[in-house]
Amino acid sequence: MKLAMDFAAHNAEVKEVWRRFHQGRPSRVPMVLGISSRFTILNPAINSKGVTYEEYFNDPDAMFETQLRHQHWIRHHLPQDAEMGLPDAWTVGVDFQNCYEALWWGAPLRFVEANVPECEPFITEENKAAFIARGIPDPFGGWMGRNWDYLEHFRRRAESGYEFCGRPVKAGSPTGCGTDGPFTIACALRGPTAICLDMYADPGFYHDLMGLLVEGTIRRIRAYRERLGQPVESKAWGFADDSIALLSLATYRELVLPYHRRLIAEFGYPGPNSIHLCGDATRHFKTIRDELNVTAFDTGFPVDHGALRRELGPNVTIQGGPHVELLRTGSPRAVRAEAKRILHSGVMEGGKFVLREGNNLAPFTPVANVAAMYEACKEFGRYESA
Repeated sequence: MKLAMDFAAHNAEVKEVWRRFHQGRPSRVPMVLGISSRFTILNPAINSKGVTYEEYFNDPDAMFETQLRHQHWIRHHLPQDAEMGLPDAWTVGVDFQNCYEALWWGAPLRFVEANVPECEPFITEENKAAFIARGIPDPFGGWMGRNWDYLEHFRRRAESGYEFCGRPVKAGSPTGCGTDGPFTIACALRGPTAICLDMYADPGFYHDLMGLLVEGTIRRIRAYRERLGQPVESKAWGFADDSIALLSLATYRELVLPYHRRLIAEFGYPGPNSIHLCGDATRHFKTIRDELNVTAFDTGFPVDHGALRRELGPNVTIQGGPHVELLRTGSPRAVRAEAKRILHSGVMEGGKFVLREGNNLAPFTPVANVAAMYEACKEFGRYESA
């Protein structure tokens, strides 16, 4: 059932909430949702056309039209501090989920029933040297060539005057303008166990691989910025590297941080920068703050939000909230209680907390649970001085 909401009034309130948040004098905690295409594609009750990820990846029209239906559903069903209702114009970009970088490096793609696609590790003991010798792929070749072909297809459809629900459509961005992180890519290509063993059993290969992945990422992002007519140089940046959750702090500092420093030197100096880390990685946050000038952390689970605020201090933005499985399987009452607990944990100190699901809203999450979190945010996320 669609929300019974005055969208114009909601959107005006949201604009004011964010204006005050960015000015450093928030009236309340904002709430956002991370929602990928899987939320609607994998739920048959929403995916009325029955589009599969295999169709979505292989047919630009299926991707284009599915994204429009996805955005329409989200805008009319899930309350959050974002614009809701019909937009002035829709924006559709290329979406190869979290497979895009592994695909670019040559990993085989596998479509999984009732789940998102995945790439299978393919670097073996036997082909390690050959992979390094092959070097950096063409930024516009292979799946990345398809990426740009799809974007051009979207542009043609948009420029033809295509409308959805009476609103025009604009082509957005290609995939590949950012990165999921060099260690995460290494895990995808080599396998998590194998790459962790390589760190100590074959350090020469490990460093060759990480150096190759970082330089390839830099080359691709610079090439994409240039083709899009964007400034190639930047002084602040955001990235991710979820797989560092596998590592101790000592191992991270020794064997991954130098590669993060290289990326930040290229795209995020002097900063401030941001990072997405949705696994059990909070032990790394202080180091990342201090070494990479990261002042905004997007989190997942498990997170002790109050303790994290005390460790990072009041001047760091933290995004986080209830565990996605609680949102998917719990009751509205339980979701409300958890949101209240988090908001009262001390994480609001400094006015730089954003409530969100932790992390990436799962298919089949009841609308009532999202609504309960939003109402709790409005009730318990207010600042006394507002």
